[in-house]
Amino acid sequence: MNIDIIPVTAFQQNCSLIWDDEKNAAIIDPGGEAEKLIRRIEELGLNLQRILLTHGHLDHVGAAPKLKAHFKAEIWGSNSADDYWFQGLPQQSEKFGLLFEASAFTPDRWLNEEGEMIAIGDLRLEVLQLPGHTPGHIGFLERSKKVAFTGDVLFQNSIGRTDFPGGDHQTLLRSIREKLYVLDDETIIVAGHGAYTTIGREKQHNPFL
Repeated sequence: MNIDIIPVTAFQQNCSLIWDDEKNAAIIDPGGEAEKLIRRIEELGLNLQRILLTHGHLDHVGAAPKLKAHFKAEIWGSNSADDYWFQGLPQQSEKFGLLFEASAFTPDRWLNEEGEMIAIGDLRLEVLQLPGHTPGHIGFLERSKKVAFTGDVLFQNSIGRTDFPGGDHQTLLRSIREKLYVLDDETIIVAGHGAYTTIGREKQHNPFL
C-alpha cells in the first residue's frame, strides 16, 4: 500500500493519496489546492478511481468537484447525515474567509453502512461510522495493512472539535472507544491534521481519553 500525505490549504489538512502496485488509486479528503493535487496524481501516473470524503467540512472537500471533473472519478462519502454541510459549502467558504469560492454539491454516493467495503485495485477499505465531529463523519480502514484514515476524530494527543453545528462530544468519545480503540494497537491512524499516530500510542498518552 502506497500513501502520499499532502497537506493542503491554510488549514494544513492531510489529503491522503493511496494506491496499489498497479497504480489503482483513491484520494481521501481533498480539501483544496486542486491543481497541486492533480499535478501530483499525474506525476505518479496513477489511475484515480475514487474520491473519498470523511465529512462535509470545507477543508476536507473543497477540491473534490475539480478532481471529479478532471479525472472523471466519482465522489463517495460521507454519511448522508452530513448533507447540510455539503449544501452549506458557500456559507462555509464565506465564514472562514478562504481565498476560493465553494459551490454546494452532493456526493455521487453516500456511505451510510457500517462495514461497507470499497475496492481500489488490491486495496480494501472498510467504512467506519464515526459521528461526533459531524453527524455523518466516517473513516476508512485498510484492515490487512493496519492503516485507518479517520478525518477529524482522533489526533495525536487530541480529539476532534465538537463545537460546530451537529457536533457532540460524548458521541465523538463513543466513536473513538467503540470503533477505533478496538483495533489492533499497531494500527496507524492518519488524522485529518497533524502527525500520524497509532491506536496503542493514543491509549497510553491521549489526555482526552
